[in-house]
Amino acid sequence: MAMWESFWIIGLVLATSAQEVMGQSVQMDSIKSGFVGSTVELRCQFMNSRPPVKISQVTWQKFLNGTKQNVAIANPALGVSVLPPFKDRVSFKNPAVRQRTPSLEDTTIVFNNLRLSDEAAYICEYTTFPAGNRENMVNLTVFARPLTRMTLTTPTIIARSQKRKMTVATCVSANGKPPSVIKWETKLKGEFNLQETRNPNGTVTVRSSYIVTPSRETHRQKLTCIVTYRNERITDSVILNVQYEPFVQIEGFDGNWYLNRQDVQLTCNADANPAVTIYQWKLLNGSLPNNVEIKNNTLFFKGPVTYDLAGTYVCDATNSIGTRSGRVEVNVTDYPNNPPSREMPQEQPNKGVYIGVAVGGVALLAAVSTLLFVFLRRRQRTFKGDYSTKKHVFGNGYSKASGLPAHPPIPKNLQYPDDSDDEKKPAQIGGSGGYEGDRDFEGESEDLKRPYFTVDEGESRDFDDRTLAYQYDPEPEIADDMVSQTDGSVISKKEWYV
Repeated sequence: MAMWESFWIIGLVLATSAQEVMGQSVQMDSIKSGFVGSTVELRCQFMNSRPPVKISQVTWQKFLNGTKQNVAIANPALGVSVLPPFKDRVSFKNPAVRQRTPSLEDTTIVFNNLRLSDEAAYICEYTTFPAGNRENMVNLTVFARPLTRMTLTTPTIIARSQKRKMTVATCVSANGKPPSVIKWETKLKGEFNLQETRNPNGTVTVRSSYIVTPSRETHRQKLTCIVTYRNERITDSVILNVQYEPFVQIEGFDGNWYLNRQDVQLTCNADANPAVTIYQWKLLNGSLPNNVEIKNNTLFFKGPVTYDLAGTYVCDATNSIGTRSGRVEVNVTDYPNNPPSREMPQEQPNKGVYIGVAVGGVALLAAVSTLLFVFLRRRQRTFKGDYSTKKHVFGNGYSKASGLPAHPPIPKNLQYPDDSDDEKKPAQIGGSGGYEGDRDFEGESEDLKRPYFTVDEGESRDFDDRTLAYQYDPEPEIADDMVSQTDGSVISKKEWYV
């Protein structure tokens, strides 16, 4: 709308306000809308003053691009007139307007079969005497509901081995005003494009195409186009029909074909669209065994299994798109190996079993150790009774069975300091002098310095901090009637043989 038109509309509004102050006004809706082909009413009512003024004529005008075009006229003397191109589609709503003496206070008009070209501003102008002209304006917006459709690019989509992308479906929202928004909903991995075209009549056509790489996985997938127009949501869906070569798998060999096993078979399963029409079997590097019977897609081996059945079996499956093959390597064993079933998962080992085995092993080891200890202990007991609670190092002690003479008594002049509790050190013999210069022992004094120790049974042979004593005679030799023991002691032969 041009700038001077804006100024004109503003002036019209100010003039209408002034008219209301003076007592006359034209009341209308500011905005009206409708869809193409529908019916819409444009209200216009004249509020007269007191005393009322005389209405000379009412004129409806279309205001578009700065130009006014008469639509309909109501005159008390000349009657009602609707001008082309509105003659067949516009009429006054109030029957009193069409009478010989019309009532012109309500001159609402009705648009039938609304067109896009009807979109404009419409002015309702009252000519009165002696007050002059009074008018108001309404803006009419015309919407166009789009025609939405979704189509497959081709009725049948063929998956080629070259793995090329192609447009599989197109969604169109045509001749809409305002334009629509198109989105896709599907589990297919693909991409889409979007294109808008503005038509001469003011509508917009929106087109979107979905692009995928046809394959066996895209067959029977659902593709949904969602069109949003204003507050409406329109959906359309298709199921893709993709043709592809056979996908072949041979079943029946379980890895346990052994000699003399009865009635084994191989089956050629093929997933294809369209369905497989021809199955062909062959054995690489040889011909099929004589006991084989072929029925459709299955090889039946009659009788027991022999080494002749071993080899690589190939199945060729053919449909109208192409031929694909599957193969299986069959080996024959002397005895069954009973492999775990492929359908049933193997049981996981119970951790409790491992724990029980470990505990049992520890208990068994402890029992064996105890028995070994008791056995060795009993072997050490070689006479009735038991050994003394003292073991004697260097053979200078005495045992229960020992017949050795006792050591001579310690001389009375061997003294110990009073301040020593654990370790007793000898003081000077025969005097109270110090250690230096007063000791002139020779020969026998060396024997007095030779210590011997006693240790409790079960203690380590650590001779520190032990009771110190002196021996005066050399170690006696073991008599002929004595027997030495493994613990260092001796017993008499009489006790040995008891």
